[in-house]
Amino acid sequence: MKNIKITNLAKMFFCLFLFSNQNIEAQKKIDTDSLLTVIVQDMKTSKPNYKLNIQRALLGKKLAPDYLDFHLVLGRNYDLNRVKDSARYYYNYVIDKNPGYEDAFLYLINLDIEEKKYDEALNTTNKAIELFPDSKPFRIRRIAIYSLQNDTYNEEKYLKSIKSKYPNDPDIGQRLFLLYSKTNFDRIGVYYNITTIDRDGAGPWHFVSTDYVRQRIWGSVSGKINYAKRLSSDQVMASGLQFEGESYIFSKKNNYSYIDVAFSKDNAFPQWRLAYSYFYNFNKGWESDLGARYILMQDNSNVKTLNVGIGKYFGSYWLNLRSFIQEDGTSFTLTSRYYYKTKYDYLTLIAGYGTSPDDRTRAIEYQARMSLRSYRLSAGFFKLIKSHYIVGILITDNEQEYTANKFQTELDFAFLLQYKF
Repeated sequence: MKNIKITNLAKMFFCLFLFSNQNIEAQKKIDTDSLLTVIVQDMKTSKPNYKLNIQRALLGKKLAPDYLDFHLVLGRNYDLNRVKDSARYYYNYVIDKNPGYEDAFLYLINLDIEEKKYDEALNTTNKAIELFPDSKPFRIRRIAIYSLQNDTYNEEKYLKSIKSKYPNDPDIGQRLFLLYSKTNFDRIGVYYNITTIDRDGAGPWHFVSTDYVRQRIWGSVSGKINYAKRLSSDQVMASGLQFEGESYIFSKKNNYSYIDVAFSKDNAFPQWRLAYSYFYNFNKGWESDLGARYILMQDNSNVKTLNVGIGKYFGSYWLNLRSFIQEDGTSFTLTSRYYYKTKYDYLTLIAGYGTSPDDRTRAIEYQARMSLRSYRLSAGFFKLIKSHYIVGILITDNEQEYTANKFQTELDFAFLLQYKF
């Protein structure tokens, strides 16, 4: 009987020991979770205390050495506190212990990119893609690394691959467009536009342009020779040549500039046309532009115009709204494009109000038309054939006020042919 009591007491003490130990472990888990929450919440504030967070995370790591979240936040706080070696150590530690930590891969790749260790970043990215094949951020990182290395071949290859996987992603569409804008090649071509007018004795107008474009990674430069001939009642009212230089310059990955200079001594064109626009690319396919136009007429009168624009990529679609602001009125142009292959394969629909200073066909009348109303609609088709030939057609209906409350219909038929080499 006495032995039975001793046995029961021993069992009771053993159970109490187990219960007490479980409570201690549960309390430790609650404490470490609370400590981790405090660290994460502080990192989300406007002024996080990285040094204090590092002390907290070191304490959490000591209390729960197998709790990898503390190692991850340690790496992140070291990273944000510019202690890169320690950050790299903890990111690698988490990945080695548990490759399922997707954030650890992202942080390590970003750190390698920041320190321009592109080969290491690419190796880590490829490992991450094998582990997380459906994760788009890693695929985007791989493309970004190729872009930073100026490896346009692989950048284009994987952009096309990811484009088919994510056809409606605006960032991918924007990246493809900018990549095609930086590819090395030359172009020569001819452009012809004929304008018919439904008012007796007016028109037709002819506009012809030949150009040579040299495109490189830094941007592009082109030279143009333009010829215009305006008829009225079968009589030549104006004709002549214009010489034009145009350039796009990529200063950084997310911005570029547009510059245009044109000169003519003939009455079919303004004497001088100067243009500049600055473009900035935001995330998620957004783009803005701000610029100015200066036009000096043959009689030495001049027009100054401010332009403001905003654009957005929606997968294969691109929309852009641009306004030209001057003293005598404001014009608006809404451009939409659907890219079905490359930068040169697209359908376009354009709607506008007012006369644009970028309209070469009507440039000589820009000053007179600024205060007049006009409504226009254009539709076009452009295609790259056999990787070398670019063909296009654009039809425009412009309802133009030529005197108070009286309108004429101007129909433009434009044709483009270029050879890319």
